[in-house]
Amino acid sequence: MTAASAPLLEMRNITKRFPGVIALSDVSLSVRAGEIHAICGENGAGKSTLMKVLSGVYPYGSYEGDIVFDGAPVQFRDVRASEHAGIAIIHQELALIPELSIAENIFVGNEVSRFGRIDWDAARARARELLQRVGLHDDPATPIKQLGVGKQQLVEIAKALSKNVRLLILDEPTAALNETDSQHLLGLITDLRDRGVTSIIISHKLNEIEQIADSITIIRDGKTIETLDVHAGGVDEDRIIRGMVGRSLENRFPPREAQIGEVFFEVRDWTVRHPQDPERLVAKGSNLTVRRGEVVGLAGLMGAGRTELAMSLFGRSYGVYESGQILIDGRPVSIKDVPSAISHGMAYVSEDRKVLGLNLLDTIRRSVVSAKLRKIAPRGVLHKDEERSVAEEYRKRLRIKTGDVDNGVSKLSGGNQQKVVLAKWMFTDPDLLILDEPTRGIDVGAKYEIYTIINDLASQGKGVLLISSELPELLGMADRIYTVFEGRITDEIPAAQATPEELMRSMTADRGKRVSA
Repeated sequence: MTAASAPLLEMRNITKRFPGVIALSDVSLSVRAGEIHAICGENGAGKSTLMKVLSGVYPYGSYEGDIVFDGAPVQFRDVRASEHAGIAIIHQELALIPELSIAENIFVGNEVSRFGRIDWDAARARARELLQRVGLHDDPATPIKQLGVGKQQLVEIAKALSKNVRLLILDEPTAALNETDSQHLLGLITDLRDRGVTSIIISHKLNEIEQIADSITIIRDGKTIETLDVHAGGVDEDRIIRGMVGRSLENRFPPREAQIGEVFFEVRDWTVRHPQDPERLVAKGSNLTVRRGEVVGLAGLMGAGRTELAMSLFGRSYGVYESGQILIDGRPVSIKDVPSAISHGMAYVSEDRKVLGLNLLDTIRRSVVSAKLRKIAPRGVLHKDEERSVAEEYRKRLRIKTGDVDNGVSKLSGGNQQKVVLAKWMFTDPDLLILDEPTRGIDVGAKYEIYTIINDLASQGKGVLLISSELPELLGMADRIYTVFEGRITDEIPAAQATPEELMRSMTADRGKRVSA
């Protein structure tokens, strides 16, 4: 790819309206053939909406403006039409069927047939070729449910390649991947570019954008702000952030004067077995404490057992309890289910907000009050006016961007959905909030707002247990950090004394410590 490459795609003056909202206003985008073109912007800026216009999810006639692909105007009526032209989109929520095999998923709707019947031998042979191209060596007959998220992403790309893709659109492709899988995927995207496949990538991981992108278009509030040529120099994370938010973020984390009180939540010798494999321990004699007004970090690599530990503490909602105690204000308590956890002042914001955190068919109003309905239904009768009043209060307090709390949560951006999940649990008035990857898949501006909410909760005397795969986030937000390796807490380090290197050492080896605070 050179700077003189002709545009493969031009989107001219695209405007997309929803009831009461202009999602895109006169947006233009030009993507050169053979380049990796990144689109950056805050949550709700219009990035995904623009890609849905391009891919036919929002069909021709539902938007204003023109699309020119490979020099010819196109009017996609549906996704199949855009795929036929050589455009494939891989959404953040992967569109794979867990019960079907890799080969079946690759060719679903595009079956390899002979004489009107599916030719399974040919399909599996073709699938092997495609898997080889993406660096995946699993048997094509393997069910998708047996693959990790990183491998599932590769299957999605193989599926796109099966349709002779010329323009590949990836929406937050590494949001749920660990560092190793992320780097493999980024290497594959670069390799595909070298083989002539043009890519558009949407990502909030600006270090990855800086690593692989040739050009970067920034969208803010539904408008095109600028397009940056990475190879011209002067493009770094701070430059991208300035375009995204309209200002420099001198500090990625809001300032906080910690006022830490006494220990109120304590875990002693907590041991839990895997729900399907009783021989495997997912939590091994874990000990931890949380003080009032304290943010405690939980660091570990993917699969280390952080989420398993957190969910098992929250009403034993994961795994099979083996042994151990939870003490609240120095007294042992029995917390055997989620209602009991809530009644003991615990809240858990899950890492997968769309599956475990929200009912995507519900409204913001109902979602906010859903974890503790009895607060507004004292005698079993729901007070609708109070329900709306509570939702409106949290909408304003957390700055949830929506015109009406009766709007569906599925219509919100990722950052605003996360605020709804936080509002749901804040409404229960917890003493301990367990936040599992609370900023995953949201932009730097929305992250800052989430950080501010966490600080506000700590200033109210709440305890926060923060799980994050981003070490700078833990170092910037936590007062103390525990590290986890293979289900065991291996170290406890004051954040002010911690370094990424020291944390990584404790996250990658069992240092033999029995941690107790």
